[in-house]
Amino acid sequence: MEKNNKLENKVAIVTGASSGIGLAIAEFLENSGAKLVYSDINKLEKDLNPESAIFKKCDVSQKLEVEDLINTALEKFGRLDIMVNNAGIGSLGGILEVDDDEWQRVIDINLSGTFYGTKLAALKMKELGIKGSIINLSSILGTVGLASAFAYCSSKGGVVQLSRAASLDLAPLGIRVNAIAPGFIKTKMTEEVLKDENFSNMVKNNTPLGYPGESEDIAAAALYLASDESKYVTGQIIHVDGGWIAR
Repeated sequence: MEKNNKLENKVAIVTGASSGIGLAIAEFLENSGAKLVYSDINKLEKDLNPESAIFKKCDVSQKLEVEDLINTALEKFGRLDIMVNNAGIGSLGGILEVDDDEWQRVIDINLSGTFYGTKLAALKMKELGIKGSIINLSSILGTVGLASAFAYCSSKGGVVQLSRAASLDLAPLGIRVNAIAPGFIKTKMTEEVLKDENFSNMVKNNTPLGYPGESEDIAAAALYLASDESKYVTGQIIHVDGGWIAR
């Protein structure tokens, strides 16, 4: 991707940034001039220029770790303009199969992690007088259901409503909150299920464009929401899904 300066003088945090969609988003934002804090519970296999990017390990299900992540960005770069709450996990199992521990694990990471990232970032933006952009990663399965993905659908539906409600609370401060709802994207998380011929055919048959997307498709949407090109956009759920929910 050609470098540009859309995000010059901006500072961004991206959670779940060691691979897949999160890594693509972080690279798009950094390539557009932002200073970046890459964050993940897993190690980042990428060399960074310490003047413009750092890595900070963080378990988003732990409030104190998210608080420390945000403080690290402020200590290193002095501000926070963009918070991308991308970290999440997949989960299979219908309502009759999902046990209490699995339910709690998915909600803690996918929904509570997004809550902590949104609230704590917004508090710092308010304190510093920054009209920032908060971008949450939901899913088409936060809008439509899928059998045998009960906990995941529930958590991502929560992210949709969290984003809408937060956008109303934060609009008077000039802080924008939006969510991206990807369709089926080729990542490590979906690699195994997409190898299954029946599942892969189901995805293709339900996606009007006829194929799963790439991480870069989501990163491009995130760049738009992070930049001033979307300065009048808040409270929106942007579906990047090959037409899935238009059916």
